[in-house]
Formats: sequence, structure tokens, C-alpha cells
Amino acid sequence: TPIPLTTMNGHKRFGLRHGLALALLSAATIALEITLTRLFAVAQFYHFAFMVIGLALLGFGFSGTLLSLAPRLSESPPSLVLAASGLAFALTTLTAYIVTNRVPFDSFTIAWDRTQVAILVLHIVLLSLPFAASGFAVAALLTRFPSQGGIIYGVNFAGSAGGAVLALLLPAYLGGEGMVLFCAGLAALAAMVIGPGPHPSPPRPIAHVTRATTVTATLLLAAVIALGLLAPPWLTLRLSPYKGLSYALRYPGARVLWTAWNAYARVDVVASGGIRSLPGLSYRYTGALPRQRGLFVDGDNMTPIILEEDGEYARYLPLAAAFVVLQTEEGSQGERGEGRAPHALILDPRAGLDIAAARALGATTITAAEANALILRAAATVYTKPGVHVVRATGRSFLRRTQATYDLIVLPLTDAYHPVRSGAYSLTEDYRYTVEAFTEALHHLTPTGVFIVTRWLQTPPSEFVRALALAITAVERTRGDPAQQIVAFRGYNTGTVLVKRTPFREVEITALRAFLDARAYDLVWAPKMREADANRHNILAEPAYYRIARALLTTPDRARWYDTYLFDVRPPTDDHPFFGHYFRWRQARQVWAELGKTWQPFGGAGYFVILLLLVVTAGLAGVLILLPVGLQKYSVLRAAPIPRRYPLLYFACLGLAYLFVEIPLIQRLILYLDHPAYAFAVVLFALLLFSGLGSIFWGKGPLARVMWAPAALALITALALPALSTHTLGWSLPARTISSILLLAPLGTLMGVPFPRGLGLLERQAPGWTPWAWAVNATLSVVASPLAALLALTFGFRAVLLIGASAYGLAWLTALAWEARAPVPSPPQAP
Repeated sequence: TPIPLTTMNGHKRFGLRHGLALALLSAATIALEITLTRLFAVAQFYHFAFMVIGLALLGFGFSGTLLSLAPRLSESPPSLVLAASGLAFALTTLTAYIVTNRVPFDSFTIAWDRTQVAILVLHIVLLSLPFAASGFAVAALLTRFPSQGGIIYGVNFAGSAGGAVLALLLPAYLGGEGMVLFCAGLAALAAMVIGPGPHPSPPRPIAHVTRATTVTATLLLAAVIALGLLAPPWLTLRLSPYKGLSYALRYPGARVLWTAWNAYARVDVVASGGIRSLPGLSYRYTGALPRQRGLFVDGDNMTPIILEEDGEYARYLPLAAAFVVLQTEEGSQGERGEGRAPHALILDPRAGLDIAAARALGATTITAAEANALILRAAATVYTKPGVHVVRATGRSFLRRTQATYDLIVLPLTDAYHPVRSGAYSLTEDYRYTVEAFTEALHHLTPTGVFIVTRWLQTPPSEFVRALALAITAVERTRGDPAQQIVAFRGYNTGTVLVKRTPFREVEITALRAFLDARAYDLVWAPKMREADANRHNILAEPAYYRIARALLTTPDRARWYDTYLFDVRPPTDDHPFFGHYFRWRQARQVWAELGKTWQPFGGAGYFVILLLLVVTAGLAGVLILLPVGLQKYSVLRAAPIPRRYPLLYFACLGLAYLFVEIPLIQRLILYLDHPAYAFAVVLFALLLFSGLGSIFWGKGPLARVMWAPAALALITALALPALSTHTLGWSLPARTISSILLLAPLGTLMGVPFPRGLGLLERQAPGWTPWAWAVNATLSVVASPLAALLALTFGFRAVLLIGASAYGLAWLTALAWEARAPVPSPPQAP
């Protein structure tokens, strides 16, 4: 039986102790959400990180539905609600991690192994439970203290912002597994904080329960600390068997020499006799391969750390073609001579293969732009060589900040081979391979300098074709002639593009032809090239690559050629940076026909991953929203003095709008802040912190008076982001972080106002609707998470931001209609 408010001394208002416990629980919630994105990226593949936001919001939505169906739960003492929620969060976090880690989901066999469907459902349910516990606390407090909804909402947001900062700072010290323990411990601490304190004479049953939860929370916190110190093997993160690191460790004698985490990566160094990786190496090379170690980032994309100085192998790599051009001078007889040692810039070189090769080929001054400090430590034997100057920055940000020009700019092949049907790869944002990135590189070449890019060959042609299309578009943007300034060639598994700021000279073409013939490379394109010059060494059924290059360079209507090609190979842009996404909807029939008959489960389309999540989450969201409405015994909705459509549409628009603004901001700021984890944490920190402040200070008042502002500011932000990247990308990372927060502060503040104001109006008209409104908002956010990613893949980030602004605009129109239909208060009765 719930205890009346009048008998609950110290619980009549949302107090300081409640606020501290809620802030700790909210911090644990967001820290866990960010941590899970990193764990999924390492243990599985990148596209599973999209599921985490949906899991969190699904849990929040479930908590609102629970309170809608059992409204008396919100009448429980707030101290008990917070303590129980903290304990439930900690216990379910540990349980979910242990079970999902020991019983992993295998996406590659789901087409024919139906047990994987059950495992996927189990994972979704278990991983949403911690967020349900946290969401229950917030929803119950909002229901219990409607007059303080702005403060509660603000404390929740402020605590969440703190959790985003912790998730950014602590992984370097705790690792991924340690962060899970930390989140559980933080929630247990929240349960301890709300325990026995200066509450004057609480009722005896409540006092006993509170003491029990405090003791339990203390024991649980102690157990979490012990697990962190002991680090039992069963707590170690298990990687998918399809990850590159898993494959490497199957070789006899292979072992991990070093592992480290930071906020945005896990780096492993492996010693193995089976590591022999020199992408693009000519099969004419018959010498010994250099000793190597393998460097893995997030358990995949192995790149070799070269341990020897002997560099004869380098003369048989595609990179050597650039040195042939640079070292060729046109003498009086047209002979080939030797020029000065080139100054090379290598962008994001990862383990440093191209650094070692460039030194072996004669580059005495090398600038290496690498942002990951863990990589610099792991491959220190390469980065500390004489003549190598290291810049702690991504290639894009360094190009923006420097005024220097280079004889050679290298964009290394640091990705592992991915079949064109690889769904996971297609969802990755890669700002190295956009039109803007290639154009920036060309602007930093000396007049005779060379920009070189190497990519994998696939069947049918896709990845290399897109790289060639990028080079062609970048040359055109610099007002050049791509037919004269580009040379492309291929080996048996890689293709390479050489780009100059000026046309290739005949002597350079002659020297290149001699080099390529000696190394068994095939020309794909060169000035004055004929079809008979192609397809001579690595023979295909037809000279497909030459014909594609000729079409790209000579077809008057290139857009039509892109439309008719088998895959989408249009050049990516900063607004649509999905280099590995080649899917077209006309492929869907073939994918469906092959379902269960091929080892590639998603048919080369990240679309199908997101569509699967969208269908599942939309179904669950529909149930969570419609269930309270459909139950006949839930009479509060039927008895409300307003039509249900107004609050339903209003809170649904807010749920869609917030995520449609948040997700593309995260994806767009990956370029600006160098890493996905930085972008995720900074955007969450800024939006949550300032949304909390907006909720606290401006959470009361009429709806329509303020609702136009977030729509307008979201529109302005969508238009301002490209300019921000263009003019300030060269700033230091701390400066860019501060500028990002300042840019997002006004938007976040305004985004925090509509929800508490809507709750205030709803509470005045229909007090029992608050949990239901919470469920509607959260579950529509669940749908918005995969839908925003799907729309970004199709239309780009700016389009999704504009849709988010439109959703806020629709919420504004709904607020106008809602307030117009609000009941007029009765005049006071005369005494």
C-alpha cells in the first residue's frame, strides 16, 4: 500500500540527496551507452554500435509503459525508487555483459541458424534492462513531482553530460571491460547515496527497506571493485570469430604482445610467423619478406609493423611508382635522370608500412600525420626513425592547418580487404575518402608533386572505381584536366591512382610504363593510352577497368553513367562520407534470393542491418505506445478533457526531432573532432548539459511561445556546420572541442525546453498521462535512431538535420493547436 505524501517526512519535494543520486545514475547510464558502442565496435562490427542507442531508448520507453500500466508504482517513496533503480541498473549491467559476452550473437549465420534470432532477442532484452531501470527512476520522479519536472529533467541531463565526459577520460585507465564495471559501481554508489541520512523519522517499513538497499549497494560496490582488481579471464571481451585479430591468433604460435585502450580505440600488437602483409606487392618480387608484427585497431584492419631496415621489397610496391615520377627529369635526349629526395607527407599511416617503404625508396624527410597515441606507441620502431616527423593529428585536420606543400602525399591502404557485399564496412564514415579530402590534398602538392592512393580490387569493380571517381572529381574542382593529370594501374589485388597538379609529361609516362611492365602491373588509365595497352599481366575476361576509366573520363553525362552502373560508386562527400556503401535498391531482389545461401548475410548493404533494427524497434515501439491506449482498464486516457492526438503527436515529434538532430551531429562532427568516440561524447555532453540547463531555467511557460526556436536553430546549425569545418578544422583539438560545445550550447538549451513545458501542460490537463508521455517520447526515439542512420546513408547528414528541424516545426504547430484546445479554468467561487 502506498504511503500518503503527508506522512513521508523529507519526501515532499525533490531534494538535494535525490538530485545527487539521480545525477550519479544518469552519469552511469550515458557512460554505459558510450561504452557499449565501443564494445560492440570491437567485439562485433561497426554497425552494431547503432543498436546501442536504440537499446537505451527502448529501455526508457519500457519504463514509461510500466508506469502507465501500474501508476501506483510512482507513489512509492522517491528514495526507494532511486535506491532500487540504482541496484537494478548495477545488477542488470553486470548480468547483461556477462551473458552477452559468453553467449555471443553470430550475424553471419543468422540466415540459416535460427537460434541466432533467439540470441539476438536475448541480447536486446538483457542490454535494455539497465536503461529501463534508469528510465524508471526518471519517469517515476517526473510523475511524483510534476511541479519540479524542469529540475528533475535538468539534473538528469546534467548527470548524463558528466557521464559522457567520464566515458571519454576513463577507458585509457580502465579499458573496455573496466568501464562496464565502473558503470555498475557508479549506479551502486547512487543507491548508497540515497540511503540512511538526515530524513526525520521515515516510516518504519521504508527505513528498513532503505537500510537493506544501502547494505546491498555497499556489498555490490565492493564486489565490483574486487572484479576490477582481480580481472578474471571470463570477464575479458570476446571478439567475433570473423574479426581479423581472431583469425591471426589461430596461427600456431601467434600471441598478443600488447593491448591498450583509449577513448576511441583498442590497439593490439600480435607476433606471429603468419603475418606477411605487403598490400599490392608485385608477384615479380622473389626476395625475402621483412619481419613483421601485426597491429590491429578494434580487433580488425591489420597493418604490418616493419621490423627490418632492408627495403628491397619497397621497389615492388605500388608506392614505388610515385618515386618513378618524382625522380624522372626530362634531359636533352629525353633520358631518365635522378632528382632530389622528395619531401613526403603520409596521412594516417597506422602501423607505418608506407613510412618504412618511403624511407627505403629515398625519401629523407617524411611528415606522418597520425592522431592515435596508442598507435604511435605500438609502432614506435617506425615512427622514431631518422627523418620522420610525427604530427599528432588526423590527415584532414593537419592538411587544413598547414601551409606547407609536399612532393609526395600518400593516402595509405590501411583497411583490410572487404568484399563488396560486406554490410558492416558500408556503414563506416570515412572522411579520408571524400571529394573535399582529395581536393585538400591536391592543394598541398608542389607543382610537380604526386598524390597517390591505393585501394583493393573487388568483383564486380567497386572500391577502386570509386577511388578513381574521387580523384577525377577532385582534379575537376581544382580546374584541372583529369584525363591528363591522372594515371591509374592495377596489380592482382589492388589498384592505384596517381594524381598530379599538372599534366603528366611524356617522359614520366614512358618511365612509368617501363616500371609497370617490369613489375607486372596493368595500366588502367594514362594519357594517350589505348585499350590494347590494358589487361596484359593480370588478365581479366575483358579490360573492364580501362573501359570504366575511359567512361568516367570521357562520357559527357557522367551522372547518367553513375545511375546505370551496377553499384553506387559516386564520389562521397563530407555530407555523405560512406566510402564503402555501394548498395542500390535494385539489388534487393538478388539479396533476398540468396538469403541463407551465402556467407555474407546482409548482401553488401548496411541498409539491411539498419532495416532489421528499424523493423524490430518500430514493432516494439508500437506495442509500447499503443498498449496503454488499447487496454480498456486504463481509464485515465479516456477520461482526459483533451483529444489524445495532441500530446501523442507532440511528444512523438520531440522524440523524433531530438534524435534526428543528435545523430547527424555526431556523424558530421567525426571529421571535426577526429574520432567517432570524441564526437559521440562531445555532442552528448553539450546537448545533454545545455538541455538540462534549459529545462531547469526555462522549463515552465506556454508551449507555442518557445517551440519555434529549436526548429529555427536546428536549421541554422545544419547550414553552419560545413562552414565550421572549412574555416576551423586546422585548429587544435581542444580549440575545436570548445568551439563545438559553443556551437551546440544554444541549440541544446532550446532542445531542453519543450519536453518539461509539455509535461507541465499535460499535468494540468491530464495528470495520469505523464508516464505515457515519457513512453511515447522514448519509444519514438527508438525508431528515430536507426531511421536517422538509414536516411543519412541515403540523403546525407544535412537532410537528416533538416528533417529534425521540420519535426520541431511540426511540434510547434501541434503546440499551437493543443494550447488552443486547452480547457479554460473555471472562475473562482465567491465565498
